[in-house]
Amino acid sequence: MSAEAAAIRLGSTVATRAVGLWLAPRERAQQAQSSMGELIRVRVPGLRARRGVERQFEQIADAVAGRVQPLLEHEFRGLTEDGRQAVLTAVTDAFVRADLSDEAVLGSDADPAELTRRVRAAVPVPDGFSEVETRFHEIVLAECCDCYVRVLRRLPVFTERAVTDLLARSTSLADELQKVLERLPARSLYAPQGTGEDEAFRNQYLSLVSKSLDEIELFGLGPSDRAPRTKLSVAYVSLRTSEDGGSRRRDRPRPALGSGDQDWEPREAERSSSMRVEAALRDAPRVLLRGEAGSGKTTLLQWLAVTAARGAFTGDLAEWNGLIPVLVKLRQYAGSPPPAPEAMLDRVAGPLTGLMPAGWMHRAFADGRVLLLVDGVDELLAGERQGVREWLRGLLHQYPDSRVVVTSRPAAARGDWLRDEEFTALHLARMTPADLTSFIRQWHQAVGGSAGLPCAEDELPRYERSLLTSLKDRAHLLSLATNPLLAALLCALHLARRGQLPRNRMELYRMTLEVLVQQRDNDRGVRSELPVPLTLTDKLCLLRDLAWRLSDNNRTEIAHDRATAHVTVKLAAMRHLDGLDGPAVLDHLLHRSGVLRSPVEGRLDFVHRTFQEYLAAYEAGVEDRIGNLVGRAHLDLWRETVIMAAGHANRTQQEELLGGILDRAEREPRHARTLRLVVASCQETMPSVPEALAARLDQAVGRLVPPRRQSEAESLAAVGVPLLSRLPSSLDGLSEAVALATVTTTARIGGEGALARLAAYAADARRSVQQHLADHWGHFDADAFAAAVLQHMPLGNVVLPLTHPGQWAAATRLANPSWITVHYPFTRGLSCLEELPAPRGLWLFELLGDVDLSPLRSQTQLGVLCLNGRGRLRDLDALGPLDRLSILTLDGWAPLPPPAGIPGHLELSQLTLGELAPDADLSPLTGFPLSRLTLSGSGRPRGLDVLPPSLGKLELTGFDLTEWPPLLGSTIPPRCETSFHGCELPPAFGDG
Repeated sequence: MSAEAAAIRLGSTVATRAVGLWLAPRERAQQAQSSMGELIRVRVPGLRARRGVERQFEQIADAVAGRVQPLLEHEFRGLTEDGRQAVLTAVTDAFVRADLSDEAVLGSDADPAELTRRVRAAVPVPDGFSEVETRFHEIVLAECCDCYVRVLRRLPVFTERAVTDLLARSTSLADELQKVLERLPARSLYAPQGTGEDEAFRNQYLSLVSKSLDEIELFGLGPSDRAPRTKLSVAYVSLRTSEDGGSRRRDRPRPALGSGDQDWEPREAERSSSMRVEAALRDAPRVLLRGEAGSGKTTLLQWLAVTAARGAFTGDLAEWNGLIPVLVKLRQYAGSPPPAPEAMLDRVAGPLTGLMPAGWMHRAFADGRVLLLVDGVDELLAGERQGVREWLRGLLHQYPDSRVVVTSRPAAARGDWLRDEEFTALHLARMTPADLTSFIRQWHQAVGGSAGLPCAEDELPRYERSLLTSLKDRAHLLSLATNPLLAALLCALHLARRGQLPRNRMELYRMTLEVLVQQRDNDRGVRSELPVPLTLTDKLCLLRDLAWRLSDNNRTEIAHDRATAHVTVKLAAMRHLDGLDGPAVLDHLLHRSGVLRSPVEGRLDFVHRTFQEYLAAYEAGVEDRIGNLVGRAHLDLWRETVIMAAGHANRTQQEELLGGILDRAEREPRHARTLRLVVASCQETMPSVPEALAARLDQAVGRLVPPRRQSEAESLAAVGVPLLSRLPSSLDGLSEAVALATVTTTARIGGEGALARLAAYAADARRSVQQHLADHWGHFDADAFAAAVLQHMPLGNVVLPLTHPGQWAAATRLANPSWITVHYPFTRGLSCLEELPAPRGLWLFELLGDVDLSPLRSQTQLGVLCLNGRGRLRDLDALGPLDRLSILTLDGWAPLPPPAGIPGHLELSQLTLGELAPDADLSPLTGFPLSRLTLSGSGRPRGLDVLPPSLGKLELTGFDLTEWPPLLGSTIPPRCETSFHGCELPPAFGDG
């Protein structure tokens, strides 16, 4: 079925349900299966009247199809045709089966997002859908619900029926009026004019955010005003994050290996090295998210805002649905105070702010419904950042229940910068090979259908395969594309230059600017509107000057008239361009260079700060402003500019730059370490090191390595490949803390050289070091890391983390991997466990679909088993042969099979059961020799009147315990640590 035919079918389904609600709202069981024509023939008398009504609703169906068809044609192009058809069939089925009566619509306040949530709850996504198919289902269903509600709002009879129904459900008008008045808040500071328009404004605001922020530019494929743009919700790729600055980690617990299975308890010190950012954000209400340039900080906040506006979070962030996203870009407030709550929407939702009810933003904060997203602490001057901290502190003192995510480059905000405000500090990790593969596939899918592609659309799959092959064969490319910005530029250059790829970061930026600024227009035959055409050298000269003026004033934006004045002055010095008008040249650069943009009316900036830094560094070399750079080398705003200036500079300038910074390091102990790190990082961009500086440079780096603690690893890793030769070749003689920091630094540098160094570290006998090495598997090619590192380690005491499907085959070839965790969506079923050489512990955190446990019968060596998933479990009897099983977790299954199905002869010491049915009989659990029991569910627990005397820890979540005998009779075993989460407790115990 074509996309057009599928869109028409969906449009007809939506229009048919609207006809049914309009003509016969009470008879949904009969009307759901009826066609539009049948409903109209039954309810509308007269042939002409019927034909008129039918034409009207056919137009509505076509309008809905017009809204839906772009989704089917351009988004999720990587789906198979069968998968796409299965999703469309499921959405159509959901619309037919769901309760879309007037009661349902009124019950959701005619809010499309709320109606979507109700439809999803009533008709869940079918089992067996992949993650991509599930996302596609969510987006198409949300679009259909939005269309449905918009249609209904324009049916006058529906409005009349809403009033009629409200009166019909009342026993009397006076009673109903009293109830309505009771619900109206008294006038107060928070609601000076009441709150009658709050929901209407909220819906308008969320709709605007959903549309205006759901768009990103594909860097490298065109000028900023015409570059291909795609839906953020399609192009977004989940990122990884790691603990930053020693703050609290919130991660899935991984057991610590002790003397045996019985000693396994989750320990805070034993954690996986990284996790998906969604999981990291899940339980942390306040987050400081740090990441280097281009790591995806702004894109992440934009995705959070769009997804919150649509109420479309799933999985880890499902509880965030219902929050109101507020995105504050600090760069827009440079030189002025951060906005008060009533002004926070001015930059994102300017057209609506005049309609905002008085006190609306304060009420949203007070109700704990705001998701505050603060972007770019690093884009303010150091003196302005303290004001941001005070602004946040004041907000959170007044509104402590708000969720807040703040982003910054690491140099501008230390991991503990907001520790006093109880922020959890996280760091956006560099992309692993698996992440990069996903990104490249998503990028090529997102760019399909864009105008002005440098190749035919049907050639995109070939370019995608070619790039992935190049990355596997050329390690320098893999180490280059470590963040979303660089990966996107790599994809764009590979496409635009027919496979010609750069060898380092400086070359990548140079080639990208050449493509954006000049080559693309030349290739397409675009004629310049200027009387004297500008060459590439001319354009870069003007852009360099503008970039330096911005950086010199510590700014990332400039007023349009000031930029015009700067261009006019620079043109006067370019004698061969006499007669060109400054405003016309600036407009040409803005519209055709692909590097400048106008974020708001009357202001200009570079499309990414990295381009500004690269061009400012270029200008510093051309205009010989080296002394200026030496004096600013300790400032975080200038770090990247100094490093790239070393790559642009000639030999004499390099000696002046690096020598001057090292001289400062000797004179200024306060900045010594920062200055030495900058000098060491300059080696990344310099083709060669000046002989006169080699000894001093080696001495400076020698004072930085080996790293003393984990917090130093990231800054040292930024030095890049040149640092590898300075790191110890063996971990012998190093303390545990230094050894672990050395492993982290090496892994984050990446590439073949780092892999060889980690292979040497595998000889270290300390279990903590072995575990730390295993935790970095995901940062390298799965097979290469397994062969070089894991094969040479004793794996009996190491928990092996599998973070992407490519690692499974490599794990099956390892000798005796005893403990395995699988952190990615697992759809293969349990029969594939036979491919593993008899693991003793197995954690599968994201099992999808219905799962048959019978393959476990042969895994008799298992002592620990954790199965978390969504779907149904079958055949609990299969656990019977597992005589060594002492720790069992079954969580997330809905519903979980009755506990009576767990074989009673097992010697379980720890048991976790989640999503228990309300009527589940728990009495069989008292027969196990449990030391720890964790249960979650609803209703009143039955059959757990007497707890095992061996119990040392009990955790209960979600139950009604008001009449639970162990509480009422104090029969909880002595020395048993008991905790309740979201439980109803007897009055004597207070709130649960």
